[in-house]
Amino acid sequence: MSALPLIFTAGWASGVNAYAVVLLLGILGRFGFTDSVPDGLQRTDVLIAAAALFLIEAVADKIPYLDSFWDALHTVVRPIAGAVVAALLAGQDGSLPQLAAGAVGGTAALVSHLVKAGTRMAVNTSPEPASNIVVSTAEDVTVAGVVTLAVVPPSGGGGDRGGAARHRSGAGVFLREPDPSLSAPAPRPPGSARGQPSRSR
Repeated sequence: MSALPLIFTAGWASGVNAYAVVLLLGILGRFGFTDSVPDGLQRTDVLIAAAALFLIEAVADKIPYLDSFWDALHTVVRPIAGAVVAALLAGQDGSLPQLAAGAVGGTAALVSHLVKAGTRMAVNTSPEPASNIVVSTAEDVTVAGVVTLAVVPPSGGGGDRGGAARHRSGAGVFLREPDPSLSAPAPRPPGSARGQPSRSR
């Protein structure tokens, strides 16, 4: 199965919050939820650095105008992070050249970053600060949900296969040939004739 959907998703999410993507992928791989995450993203130092930067961004991204300044600083960081993550995922999967994967991830990250930065500049014109907090939280939740679903998809297919296997197994039980010993007629008393009622004295 091609890793292109995961590569594109990780690239897009990196353009919104690159540190959250690295942290989430590393945790999912570290705790055995998936085999698609390379070992480089599961290293302890990488997870610690990603967690620290994610906490900083979580605060800066919710303060009006500071979020736009933060976005301006990450105009280069997020596309590069998206390209690197995509290349690492392609190297782990082996179904897509790393150079092509890096281009896909970097481009997706750049596009989503520009959309986010433009949206946040528009939100900053709102007089109340609550809108920044709501939008930033929604972005974080969306990134977490999309990446998790891309890495660990719902197990509906596995459940269907298991149900089908159980159905076939059950059908095999009910369609099995009957045991002759269970269907044999009970022995008749000596001297009784088949089909004739017994005489009462």
